[in-house]
Amino acid sequence: MDPIRAAFRAECARLTEVLTGLDDADLDRPTDCAPWTVRELIAHVRTGTGRLTDMLAAPAPPRAEVDAASYFGAAKFTPEVDAERIAGGRRDARQVDPAALPTDLDRTWRAADAAVAAAPPERVVRTRHGDAMRLTEFLRTRVVEVGVHGLDLAAALDRPPWLTPQAAAVIADLLTGGRPAPAELRWDHLTLIRKTTGRTALSAPERAAVDAAGFRWLAFGS
Repeated sequence: MDPIRAAFRAECARLTEVLTGLDDADLDRPTDCAPWTVRELIAHVRTGTGRLTDMLAAPAPPRAEVDAASYFGAAKFTPEVDAERIAGGRRDARQVDPAALPTDLDRTWRAADAAVAAAPPERVVRTRHGDAMRLTEFLRTRVVEVGVHGLDLAAALDRPPWLTPQAAAVIADLLTGGRPAPAELRWDHLTLIRKTTGRTALSAPERAAVDAAGFRWLAFGS
């Protein structure tokens, strides 16, 4: 199985497991993705995961124009897009019975995975933003969405991160362009992802090491 698809499956399955133990108090907790609650952030992830099914049912664009790194460019983070994203998460959260969240997410990601499995490797899809991308590249963005927002959910729920090794490897590779972090940082994949996405601040020695090595990573919205 392709490692990106394997990471998508592993991370979605892990999130589904976590949802089975949440109650209303958990779902109403605030997250660092303000103003979303846990419930609304889960709805956002679920919707993003399910987009693959409709995209693969639509006609394929003639060629890819955007890769996973450029997908996360500034156009995805304008005030207008952010407002639409926030409103969508809140709207989608109201449409799902909290008790059905695990079942709904499980059904959604498995339908998307089945659609991916049935598609040819070279398939091109068009995103809701109008980007034409190779399917594998868009699937890489879904691993980022589920994995990184999983860190946000774990923080909101006061739980240790549940990021799977498969997803961590895919996300770290995208964030760094496949380049290793400076050896003196001694970062594992989880630490690298937290640091480079701003989930954990860089210490002064870490910043000095990063600057000395000229180490750069993908910044969402840049």
